[in-house]
Amino acid sequence: MRKYDLTGFGDELEVRWKGEEGERQSLRQLAAYFNREVLRTAMEEERLPVTDDEVRHVYRILTDSEVSSGSRVQKQQELERNGIDVEELESDFVSHQAVHTYLKKYRGAEYETDSDQSQIEKDREALQRLQSRTGAVTEYTVERLRDTDRVSVGSFDVFVEVRIHCNDCGTELAVGDLLQGESCNCNID
Repeated sequence: MRKYDLTGFGDELEVRWKGEEGERQSLRQLAAYFNREVLRTAMEEERLPVTDDEVRHVYRILTDSEVSSGSRVQKQQELERNGIDVEELESDFVSHQAVHTYLKKYRGAEYETDSDQSQIEKDREALQRLQSRTGAVTEYTVERLRDTDRVSVGSFDVFVEVRIHCNDCGTELAVGDLLQGESCNCNID
């Protein structure tokens, strides 16, 4: 942080990790965020065009395993021609483990995990949203296909229900019921 003059960045990492100002970010997300800021600073020092999109693009080319080695080498050479020591830059990138060590050991940061009930409620709501979205997309798709005479169906309703089947006891439950406390017959004496 000192090398790249990222004053106050430790506070930013901690806030994002704890989720104090929005959704909590993972250590991998924080490492990528930090590394992009290191890249941004290096690019700014060499007066290269620096937008969020450009930094994300260059970082992806340098680090994404899906990018071809030819594209990576080409971008590295371009950066070198513009005065950036890519080897040094990449050695300054941090891992998610380094971020974890920094937050826990150097800053003494802790975050509270959700209670079991709170986490179950969040997951139940997320699954309900997915079911609703699936229903809406299905309805839209069938209507579009019907309206263009690709399928034949009259007035219709869409039902989306995710069910859980216990292979051990044969009980079947709606996922929402399971998350609201119902259980299969395995635990019944």
